[in-house]
Amino acid sequence: MKTENNIDWLEKNNKLCKTYVFKNFSDALLFMSQSAKEISELNHHPEWTNIYNKVVVKLCTHDLGNKISSLDYQLAKILDQNYSQIV
Repeated sequence: MKTENNIDWLEKNNKLCKTYVFKNFSDALLFMSQSAKEISELNHHPEWTNIYNKVVVKLCTHDLGNKISSLDYQLAKILDQNYSQIV
């Protein structure tokens, strides 16, 4: 799946997966912090980890048996938009 900024999401093990790379640790944390409000409003929380300048994201819908749903695609678009505002 490619979102509007043309960055690939991979479907792997019933999850949408992507690694965002930033200039530094602060930008990675800024991305996570700025995304938190929209994630809470959507009430659809990602599995994500941060190591230095990278944020690894995996999206699936647990209520549907850990499958990819429209909520995952919606959140992927939000995350890509937030990423494009930081890099």
